This record gives sequence, structure tokens and C-alpha cells, in this order.
Amino acid sequence: MILKNLNKSLLINALLTSFIFLLDRISKIYVINLDKKFLGSEIFSSKFLNIYLVWNEGIAFGLFSSNENNFYNILTFIIIFIIIIILYMITQSKGLQKYSLLMILGGALGNIFDRIFYKSVPDFIDFHIGDFHWFIFNIADIFITIGVIFMILLEFTDFNKEKNI
Repeated sequence: MILKNLNKSLLINALLTSFIFLLDRISKIYVINLDKKFLGSEIFSSKFLNIYLVWNEGIAFGLFSSNENNFYNILTFIIIFIIIIILYMITQSKGLQKYSLLMILGGALGNIFDRIFYKSVPDFIDFHIGDFHWFIFNIADIFITIGVIFMILLEFTDFNKEKNI
């Protein structure tokens, strides 16, 4: 019985993580191909949203971007180590906390794939109001952000915690 539940849980975890990874990959491949087709011009532009390709060599939202290969490689290994920690945390968590970590994992795997194979991460979603532009991001970043927000909310609520009386 325990093995059956473990297999079911593992399958659900793998499906959710794979769905996020594939959604991210498909969106990035689509935008990269559109960028090649339009030779780097804006793919889509509106009053609040632009879609154009930017290659991010840093971490979240372009932080710590650098042209130095050693720094980039160290940053990549740190991210891989964090992914391993998240995998361990998933095995120790339940409920909404587990699904939040799975969203973070799916997004992290999408971005680490790009860091390894492209040496940078393609970002393409640009929200703006007038001249104020938010950081440019991708689908993986959306899931990482949602997962982190859920983790923060869970820490502020007693929903996932045991009652100590």
C-alpha cells in the first residue's frame, strides 16, 4: 500500500515538474524561432506588454550578469546545488509546500537547461507602464516566483503547520 501511494505521488510530482519544464521549453523555442524570423525586432508590442528576446547570463532578473566564464560556471554550479537541495526538500514536504517546491523545481530545471546548453537564459516577457519596465522574464521565472510566493504565504499561515497546544 505504501509503495502504491509512493509511486502515485512520484508520478504526480514528475508530471507537474515535466509540464512546467515542457511549457517553458516550448515557449522559449517559439520565441527564439520568432526572433530569428524577424531578425531580432520586437515580436509583439502593446501598451503594457512587449515580447522580445533578451539573453540573460545572470540569475533571476539579470542579477549578477558577467562576461567572466569562471564566475558564470561557479554560479551555474551553485544553482545546481540549490536544485539538489530543493529535491531533498520535496521528499520531506507535504501538501501545498510540496507543490510550491515542485513549481520552483520545474522552473529551475528549465532555466538550468538553458544555462548549460545556451550559456544564458532566454527572457522575453516585458511588462511595462509607460516608460517604467519591470524586469524581463520567462515562463520558468513565473513558476519559480509563484512557488516562492506560496512558500512565503505558507510560512505566514498556520495552514501547513502542526498545532502545538
